[in-house]
Amino acid sequence: MRQAAIGPLGTAGQILDVAERLAQTRGFNGFSDADITTELGITDASLHFHFPEKASLGRALIDRYSASFTEALSRIEKSGAPAPEQLERYTAIYAGMLKSGRICLCGMLAAEYNTLPSSMQEAIRAFFDFNERWLARALESGRRDGTLAFDGQPEPAARAITSGIEGAMLLARLYGRTEQFTSAAERLLAAFAAGTPPR
Repeated sequence: MRQAAIGPLGTAGQILDVAERLAQTRGFNGFSDADITTELGITDASLHFHFPEKASLGRALIDRYSASFTEALSRIEKSGAPAPEQLERYTAIYAGMLKSGRICLCGMLAAEYNTLPSSMQEAIRAFFDFNERWLARALESGRRDGTLAFDGQPEPAARAITSGIEGAMLLARLYGRTEQFTSAAERLLAAFAAGTPPR
């Protein structure tokens, strides 16, 4: 067993880094404590000192991922970019994940939703609720300035984007084609710009 190279993030941060990569590539149920301890060269006792149960590790993963996502979306919103560009930057976050061989952590966990502890389920729902609220604001802003057009309230339109993006990620991963995701995302956003949102 090799010794862990514990850097500035500390042991807990490195545990989260490894667990996040494993969850994004295998799913939360697809890795064990041993996968983490072996890779980092730490003991079970060290892992459980920071995360006593796998459920606490899972909740910490979602909380950290959500905080990072929130910061990214806040930067996009504060940039003052037109709404269509904000939506493009939103989808670019997901495209970047695919290029690194991963998919959205919460999208992956949503597929395992019924097998996860309630604390994780709650956090997953909160992640998607936040995403939909952010998208709804961007969509409404675009409709006000005439750069976007869609029927009805912005919330269902935001949900359509979230669903479309997450689904496109799964299929792109299935076929191993990042460009398939990019094409689907472009078509989805173009539909809103053209005033014919997906139904």
